[in-house]
Amino acid sequence: MSVARLLRLTHDKQETFLKILILALAAVVSFSCRLFAVIRFESVIHEFDPYFNYRTTRYLTDEGYYKFHNWFDDRAWYPLGRIIGGTIYPGLMITSALIYRVLHFVHFTLHVREICVFLAPLFSSFTVLVTYALTKELKDDGAGLVAASMIAIVPGYISRSVAGSYDNEGIAIFCMLFTYYLWIKAVKSGNVYWSVLCSLGYFYMVSSWGGYVFLINLIPLHVLFYVIGTILSMQIPFVGFQPVQTSEHMMAFGVFGLCQIIAFAKWLRTRMSELNFQFLFRSTILFAACAVAMSVIVASYLGKIAPWTGRFYSLLDPSYAKNNIPIIASVSEHQPTAWSSFYFDLQVLVFTFPVGLYVCFKELNEHNIFIILYALTSIYFAGVMVRLMLVLAPVMCILGGIALSSTLATFMKNLDSTSTHVKHDKKEKERNYPYKNEVAQAVIAIVAVFFFSYVYHCTWATSEAYSSPSIVLSAHGGDGSTIIFDDFREAYYWLRKNTHPEAKIMSWWDYGYQITAMANRTVIVDNNTWNNTHISRVGQAMSSKEEDAYEIMRELDVDYVLVIFGGVIGYSSDDINKFLWMVRIGGSTPEGAHIKEVDYFSKSGEFRVDREGSPTMLNCLMYKLCYYRFGGLYTQHGQVTGFDRVRHAEIGNKDFELDFLEEAYTTEHWIVRIYKVKYFFTDNFVKIPLANCMVKPLDNRGHQ
Repeated sequence: MSVARLLRLTHDKQETFLKILILALAAVVSFSCRLFAVIRFESVIHEFDPYFNYRTTRYLTDEGYYKFHNWFDDRAWYPLGRIIGGTIYPGLMITSALIYRVLHFVHFTLHVREICVFLAPLFSSFTVLVTYALTKELKDDGAGLVAASMIAIVPGYISRSVAGSYDNEGIAIFCMLFTYYLWIKAVKSGNVYWSVLCSLGYFYMVSSWGGYVFLINLIPLHVLFYVIGTILSMQIPFVGFQPVQTSEHMMAFGVFGLCQIIAFAKWLRTRMSELNFQFLFRSTILFAACAVAMSVIVASYLGKIAPWTGRFYSLLDPSYAKNNIPIIASVSEHQPTAWSSFYFDLQVLVFTFPVGLYVCFKELNEHNIFIILYALTSIYFAGVMVRLMLVLAPVMCILGGIALSSTLATFMKNLDSTSTHVKHDKKEKERNYPYKNEVAQAVIAIVAVFFFSYVYHCTWATSEAYSSPSIVLSAHGGDGSTIIFDDFREAYYWLRKNTHPEAKIMSWWDYGYQITAMANRTVIVDNNTWNNTHISRVGQAMSSKEEDAYEIMRELDVDYVLVIFGGVIGYSSDDINKFLWMVRIGGSTPEGAHIKEVDYFSKSGEFRVDREGSPTMLNCLMYKLCYYRFGGLYTQHGQVTGFDRVRHAEIGNKDFELDFLEEAYTTEHWIVRIYKVKYFFTDNFVKIPLANCMVKPLDNRGHQ
């Protein structure tokens, strides 16, 4: 459309055109800024959990929903296995499979991996639109446009929605905001139609992410919404009867019951005198309180009401996981948030948040109360657990949009105008409000600087911090060139091509999903972390002497052991730096009671790998697997052999041989090291791994 034609449109049409243009640009920017990793590397799945999600999506598209729902995965948690259909939130996989089917129906043949890679950026564009709609309902169009523009590039949301980040959060934020929007529409209109839509939105949210419990405890529950939404949520096999049995849902369940009691009390009040009603009311309240208390106590004792899970206890008591469940505390996403992270992930929104909150308090109504509750609860939870910065980012953008829009609307009116009417009483107004025009110009200039600063920071944070796939590492050489470390995929490819299809791989749980998806081999533990005892057994093996670890590996029928080591290139996220968590988790069960964290510290109380390190540390399996043959290697100019570039120390135990394992493969940069387990004759019994057994069928005479 030409400028001349645009100017000939009516004011309302010009306004509509600009809204559509701004939203379209914001949606395009939201999608585009998440593609840095694809441009720099290639279309690849990131991190660990996304590989499981990709594998299950591929199974769903190949085998159909019935087989997917009843899938028993014998590649995971050997020898236990895992039931997939009833232990996941299937919304992500079903969404991708539907898009895949629709595209193939119209003969647009994309591989399912490409859909998985680009799904999160696509839904981020949808999030831009729903943020506009929600903020518009709370304030006005201007606030909605500002909020939509901000959420398009906010780092706190981008961190979990870049291309390749195929995880539940990629679509869950859209589902959450969409449900909030439908709830606000239901509250404002009082229409059952919006309540039903809100229930359907909640159903999609429940099927997509475990964070739905935040939503169900935040919304001031409407009776129809609760009934329909709860019944629908119970259709997800992984959720089942949790909405009426677990502690996380008790608040919503209680509010629903309270609504029924209030309605009944109002009806009863019209049928009797005030004196009789008050007596009956007090007696009923006392009896009900005692009955509810006794019921909760008895039900909890009998196990009818499940206790809070460890992750939810951690939200209320940040020290709970560290003291009681080390497997939860070991996950970096579950750590408390550093103050600097708030600024890094939100930037200028940290300063606009209180202004937006003030505007909502100033114009207090039922929908502003909702957004205030959302803001205050999410900022607390984001402070307790860094992962929940994702939940905080949208409301910060909404309040930021309200704050900046209100500020601009206030001061834009104070700018000088050339109209005769304004000039007529300008001098009289200046007596009451001197430098009115100058103040308005200064405030608008500050807001503009905030916008430019926000865009620059978000672009830089997205490019440098959140667009590096963990499976492919990169670094800058001395000449400025980029060096690629593709050791992970190299190792998984080697496992896939050079080991028996039934081989059992033992590694720390972080790498289980990737090994299963990329190497197609059976793992002992993986990222699902549902069985603490099994993970503890692996931790015990890694932290024990080689001969003791060998007995555990025989027990678990392990064929290969995989460890991650960064001492050659300076990769700090290796298994040595995670080792103390293996010790803590290994010692958290009765079988590992002999493993004490203090034994792995030096006499001065430090965790060291040099000559000052403790003998227990220098002789455990993890140390030997990481540092085998490393003692004779030069890693840095001017340093001795065996210099660890992560720990910045010369290792203390250089000369040793492995007795029960043998090196099978080490990747180019020594990041991934794979060892094969040896088996020996013991008491006239030989242990032969199943992976090496090729049993021939018997013939009719009983001979092989």
